[in-house]
Amino acid sequence: MVWNRSARWIRTALLGGILTACLGVSRTVTPPFLATTAPPAAASPAASTVPLSPTLFLPLVTRTALPLPPPDEASRRLTVPAGFAIRIFAEGLGGKARFMAFGPDGALYLTLMNAGRIVRLPDRDGDGRADRVEVVAEGLNLPHGIEWRDGWLYVAEGDRVERLRDGNGDGYLEIRELVTDHIPSPRGHVSRTLHFGPDGKLYVSAGSSCNICEEDDPRRAALLRFNPDGTIPSDNPFASDPDPRRRPLWAWGLRNSVDFLWTPDGTLWANHNGSDGMGDDLPPEEIVIAVQRGRHHGWPYCYTPGLGPNLPPDQRAEVRDSRMALPPNFTCADAVPALFTDLAHSAPLGMDTGARAAFPPQYWDDLFVAYHGSWNTSLPNARDCKVQRIVVENGRPVRSEDFANGWRAPGKMCGDPATWGRPADVLFGPDGAIYISDDHGGRVYRVVYTGP
Repeated sequence: MVWNRSARWIRTALLGGILTACLGVSRTVTPPFLATTAPPAAASPAASTVPLSPTLFLPLVTRTALPLPPPDEASRRLTVPAGFAIRIFAEGLGGKARFMAFGPDGALYLTLMNAGRIVRLPDRDGDGRADRVEVVAEGLNLPHGIEWRDGWLYVAEGDRVERLRDGNGDGYLEIRELVTDHIPSPRGHVSRTLHFGPDGKLYVSAGSSCNICEEDDPRRAALLRFNPDGTIPSDNPFASDPDPRRRPLWAWGLRNSVDFLWTPDGTLWANHNGSDGMGDDLPPEEIVIAVQRGRHHGWPYCYTPGLGPNLPPDQRAEVRDSRMALPPNFTCADAVPALFTDLAHSAPLGMDTGARAAFPPQYWDDLFVAYHGSWNTSLPNARDCKVQRIVVENGRPVRSEDFANGWRAPGKMCGDPATWGRPADVLFGPDGAIYISDDHGGRVYRVVYTGP
């Protein structure tokens, strides 16, 4: 079975039991720009949750010692907690390394966004380092999020979703089919991320076109939802709207949710990159948002204020961004606040949970997030590009701590050329190691647990 981010936090119990989920019910709120046409009253009751397939489960990771290559530049430069080791898994990738997925062949696949390519990074000899970089698809338009399903590799591009597969067995994914071009054109935030939810639907995130503005296309700064063939699900909030651009909408007010996943109870968690121009400390980055079906999540009118880098806002109401006037009949009380915030200008990108980690049990429920780091702060030494561990207790994020750090050049911002690397995605592999892509240094790293 090929596993992916849509099911990453759904693992079997240690004796092989299957996790089941309880569904919740919550209200639907019409966003300001959709106020002229309300969603149908009979829309699906699920808001923060989606039904899980009764057969959806993951095999256990064999938590044994993993192969570890000799010390290298990553092990000299980068820091990880005691008992862990980091090594370069692949380098010389030939493009901007972004999001990753493991394929049915066990190899790691990676998008090279600016090169328009997808590469395969096999480790056929099992030594903990990729054997080579193999181009499997090219000529793509800003490929970013990828995920395998039913023998197809789905890829989110700047203005479309395609699916690819190998038809002749040569390893190259020469068969390409358009799934949907119902995606806003790449402007401003151009990355697109996709995952299949536990309901079998295809979810796609699309960021805003600007730092702060009212979008003219409702599909921007939003999470979109499709059937696997690209058609509109009948239970989408605006599935029958006269404006076809509204039909794929699932949730909005998400300025740039570069990644998202589902928790064991079916709750959809997304991150969110806040706007610039409010100084070094505002708005806090929204690291965990429990996304609600048919709800507004704040941007550009409101943000979750937060209490500090390691304290969750605990469902407190969002506050006004005074740069934007509120639309009629909308207040910040209508916006969904984040569950967990961190320092402004941290730029959370890819994330994964430790459910499949070959790590000690205290890591299995936690969230690991790639902080890309900012190019826009007067406090460079306080804004690292790193991988952050968000500690989750009883299903709630409660605090955070560094997991992997050391890429940023001292006294420089993460976007400075002197910086050695910037994490873009994190992904636990079938071996239980965590893989980290780096779109600045052009590498993929691998972190394994080596013991006390």
